[in-house]
Amino acid sequence: MNQPAQSWGRFGSTTVSAQQRNRVLRNTYWLLALSMLPTVLGAWVGVATGITASLGGMTGLVVFLAGAFGFMYVIHKTKDSALGVPLLLAFTFFMGLMLSRLLAMVLGMQNGTSLVMTAFAGTAGVFVVMSSLSTVIKRDLEGLGKWLFMGVLVLIVGMVINIFVGSPIWMAALSTMAIGLFSALLLVDLKRIVDGGETNYIMATMGIYLSLFNIFQSLLILLGLTGGDE
Repeated sequence: MNQPAQSWGRFGSTTVSAQQRNRVLRNTYWLLALSMLPTVLGAWVGVATGITASLGGMTGLVVFLAGAFGFMYVIHKTKDSALGVPLLLAFTFFMGLMLSRLLAMVLGMQNGTSLVMTAFAGTAGVFVVMSSLSTVIKRDLEGLGKWLFMGVLVLIVGMVINIFVGSPIWMAALSTMAIGLFSALLLVDLKRIVDGGETNYIMATMGIYLSLFNIFQSLLILLGLTGGDE
């Protein structure tokens, strides 16, 4: 998700660096917006067909992780080719499909539509705040990114444990932890683009998308656990 920062020497003069950073940021935002379309389509297909209804517990987690990491691997390998963008869009369709089981559960609640809209608004709010912070923070955040990645590994272990425990309280705690972790990772990824450390807009888009996806999903879980059917 997070690529190592590159040195300023890769960009030449300050003017060229600024132009390249702006181009990467602009292309990233355009591709991020485009990636929402297959995500929504995948979620709609999943909810409408119930194709992911049986993907619960360990099976669902294995399918999700295998598919997600498989896509991330091939996207990384094709990031500089014409296949990069189509593969990224296919990845976002897959992620929408995987989200559909949770969406169907929440939408089945009396106030489900309101919860989904609240989760969407919360995710958008986090994005706006982190985008603003990325332009004013002067400190290099690469070191923080490495610690956050370790936190994500701990989060995955916690998710596996909770499959067997099945505790709503533990799930709420994991979701809260995920919101904090991926909000911080979003800031790190955005700061890397602003600083010129990421020059590939496909990889930049994937990193930001993953953070936003996990924030939205975690907010949806948390809202479903605490505010459902009110």
